Amino acid sequence: MKWSLFFFSAGGDHTTREHYAFLLDCARFADRNGFEAVWVPERHFDAFGGPYPAPAVLAAAVSAVTERVGVRAGSVVLPLHDPVPVAEEWAVVDNLSGGRAGISFASGWHPNDFALAPDAYADRRERMVDGIRQLRDLWRGGTVRRRDGAGSTIDIGTLPRPVQREIPLWITASSAVETWRTGAREGLNVLTALLEQNRAELGEKAAVYRDELRGAGRDPDEYAVTAMLHTFIGPDQDGVRRTVHGPLIGYLRSHMKLFAKLASSKDVAIDPAKVSAADQAALAELAFERYFTTNGLFGTPDTALDTVRALAASGVTEIACLVDFGVPPREVLANLVHLQALREAADAAGVLTLGGTGAHA
Repeated sequence: MKWSLFFFSAGGDHTTREHYAFLLDCARFADRNGFEAVWVPERHFDAFGGPYPAPAVLAAAVSAVTERVGVRAGSVVLPLHDPVPVAEEWAVVDNLSGGRAGISFASGWHPNDFALAPDAYADRRERMVDGIRQLRDLWRGGTVRRRDGAGSTIDIGTLPRPVQREIPLWITASSAVETWRTGAREGLNVLTALLEQNRAELGEKAAVYRDELRGAGRDPDEYAVTAMLHTFIGPDQDGVRRTVHGPLIGYLRSHMKLFAKLASSKDVAIDPAKVSAADQAALAELAFERYFTTNGLFGTPDTALDTVRALAASGVTEIACLVDFGVPPREVLANLVHLQALREAADAAGVLTLGGTGAHA
């Protein structure tokens, strides 16, 4: 099992500047302690993930303060962008990091994000696949056709040239099994999460993914299934519960507001203001129990080991630990040593994954 740190903040009681300092401190810890990667997302126009509108910018900052850890986007919403500047920006990251860049691509799901590219929403999945193919060609030194300012069609390549001949790429997939199939057909690793699925459902999709890889003539052992989980590991189970309860409840409430916005964009009548405070609190508590017991990685190095085993049995090859869901940064940083202890316990227990441990480039 490989391990990484993942960021997708819903805010908190600290400033954005302090949050960036926290991210870089976590990146330094990951770099010193043998973690696989640090992941930063792309989000727009909402407090849920508000510090992360430009993953390449933050990835460049992570590159500057680390020496060995992978520097990844989780995820670039590719239909919002022309693949040309994405290839250019991430080639900069690849050079700054000495060849440690990696990207997961998402098709996007929230209509508000597509204020940046309103015509791309309806066929965003097809645009994502086409954009991934273009980016791969550009990364390898190829060209794409574009129209210049004078109206002429020209072939353009991108600079700077990256360090890696092939960049490791993921596709962001959750409940839609067809996205997993697309990843296999396109030769992509998968980034997933336990937001809209449980571990059994994840395992079913991972099995489909491996079968599709074999059907495409690819070796599943060369591909990664990375699962993002809300994570906090501490020295005492009850203490962990007390520490994460308030922040995770707040995080989940922010998540519910985001889904309410999505529902309203699809003409579904969900008005959070009309849901009683008692019902909102009850829903948040139910969600908390789900995350704390089965859909997150919480507890001590001893109690969380069973979750690691279950994830490995489901086909997960890398656990991406989401650490910025509202626990005060100082407390997160102080307890990363216990996450490191869980990593060591999993290795000592011989926890093996069903799939490969590498990330295909």
